[in-house]
Amino acid sequence: MGENLKTVKASIGVRLKRHCIRSYALLAFLLLVALVSAAAGAQAEWPRVTFSIDGSPITYEVYGKGEPTLVFVHGWSCDSRYWRAQVARFEARHRVVLLDLAGHGHSGSARSRYTMASFGEDVRAVVEATGSRTVILVGHSMGGSVIAEAARLLQGRVIGLIGVDTLENVEYPLTREELEGMTAALRKDFAAGCRQFVGEMFSPGTNHRIREWILSDMSSAPPEVALSAMEEMMSQYVTGEVAKIFETISIPVVTVNADLWPVNVEANRRHMFSYDAIVLRNSDHFLMMNQPKRFNRALEKAVRMIREKSSLSVAVEVPPGF
Repeated sequence: MGENLKTVKASIGVRLKRHCIRSYALLAFLLLVALVSAAAGAQAEWPRVTFSIDGSPITYEVYGKGEPTLVFVHGWSCDSRYWRAQVARFEARHRVVLLDLAGHGHSGSARSRYTMASFGEDVRAVVEATGSRTVILVGHSMGGSVIAEAARLLQGRVIGLIGVDTLENVEYPLTREELEGMTAALRKDFAAGCRQFVGEMFSPGTNHRIREWILSDMSSAPPEVALSAMEEMMSQYVTGEVAKIFETISIPVVTVNADLWPVNVEANRRHMFSYDAIVLRNSDHFLMMNQPKRFNRALEKAVRMIREKSSLSVAVEVPPGF
């Protein structure tokens, strides 16, 4: 009887050992599958490249799924990294697209002139490459002028524009002499002039580390690209072209602004299909980086406003010949 009991116990022990080995093997296999899947997902998020109308290679990244697609356009002497605090918040509900305009980040830099219209072509190339059919363009600083140009090229796809600390007054009365004064320090010593110029765009409460990173990064931009883009952007205010551009696009515009400069709502509404501003008090020009939580909430509100206004405009559209 004792010997039989020992045999039974030994048999049970062997079975348990085999079961544990199979369980560990299965666990290891599942872990390997998860790692391979994660690696494949990581590869899918690597930057992509498309080509603008002039052949310039334009790099971009795509995250998440869902319409409308949000296309983020950076500002003067910046790049797509300036939007990194927005990706995780918005990729859960939207396809999120980040891009580097020509002459910025990892995109090509062979142009002789960096006009707002050529930047608009860069955005069009990326939107068409992603196949997005319903798009909201989000532009920071100079990006506000760029997304207006892109909207002219993408009519039927773009349902609204969101400016980020930009487009405070499309009627701003800038003279050629004032523009030359603005760029004089940049032409004399770009790095030093850029640090001085951008340094005035921060608030006293700005995180010192972020402030220094931005100043160092922007002052390291290629001077020939930066000077050309600045001249082209601000010349549109000298000529009045900024306001005229918005008269050609019948989509709602919402801006999320800091309180560094006043927003002239009435002036903008004279030229835009519709215009609303969300102003974040005690913030600065780089609010999407310095106050990402507040900014992301405001951006979500702006997206809702665009979607509501876009739906309303479609609902009341009068058929041709009515």
